[in-house]
Amino acid sequence: MIKFYRFIKTRDIIMKGIFLGCAVFAIIALLTICVFLFARGMPFIIKTGIFSFLTSADWNVSDPANASYGILSMIVASLYVTALSVAFGVVIGLFTAICLYKFCNKKAVAVIKQLINLLAGIPSVVYGLFGMIIIIPFLRDYISPTGMGYGILAASIVLSIMILPTIVCISLDSLNAVPKTYYEGALALGATKEQAVFRTMLPAAKSGIFAGVVLAIGRAIGETMAVIMVIGGSPEMPGSLFQSVRTMTANIAMGALEQTGETLDALIATGIVLFVFVMIINICFSLLKNKKEKRNGKRRI
Repeated sequence: MIKFYRFIKTRDIIMKGIFLGCAVFAIIALLTICVFLFARGMPFIIKTGIFSFLTSADWNVSDPANASYGILSMIVASLYVTALSVAFGVVIGLFTAICLYKFCNKKAVAVIKQLINLLAGIPSVVYGLFGMIIIIPFLRDYISPTGMGYGILAASIVLSIMILPTIVCISLDSLNAVPKTYYEGALALGATKEQAVFRTMLPAAKSGIFAGVVLAIGRAIGETMAVIMVIGGSPEMPGSLFQSVRTMTANIAMGALEQTGETLDALIATGIVLFVFVMIINICFSLLKNKKEKRNGKRRI
């Protein structure tokens, strides 16, 4: 019996060490990336000037002697693509999750959910090919007033499909985590099935749904390969949904293997801006979530 307890204690110590090692590795990896980005990118930003780097839309690296580094057009394009894709994805994904939760045949729910999960396993380059072969010709021939299929709208549609598994799965899990008594109580008070879901269950699950939206935003703003294949790639200020533009991630990927010297430092500096953007988005959503939780707590009191 003593040997058995010693074995249990030893196993617990080993597992604690493994868990601690994994946590330390994650922290070290994050710190290493931060040090690399800021050590290589900040000197360039200081040299060029942060105001000029962020507010200029002139990006020209073809002539190293007269190169100009302005990423305002890429910042705007990234925000447009992310906002549109998340808007499309959240609406479609949330209603899909609600349908699977209470308005779909129970036998079909497992099949449909598994099919949606398969979307997460498809490589991004396949999404890009799908966008080039199907979405872009359709937009060019039937919707675009300029005859251009490449652009913000095409990239947003592709990204909205890519983020669907994240939104659907997290939203559905959040709805299933709400106690069934909430739904039954709403029905007992005279609410219809739709009212019980939309006015009772959905508000109760909003914290988890909120987390799914944040993850979807991170996926959308950080996607590269699929966006490169359908957005065009011109470093111009966006003026239309059907215009060849370039996002920050696309700019880094398109030049990282070709550029050297100061231009490479400019790409790394673009990575710093992207990193700060993601961090600001996460902090804002966390603050908003905490504020809503405090407000709800006061109401309950």
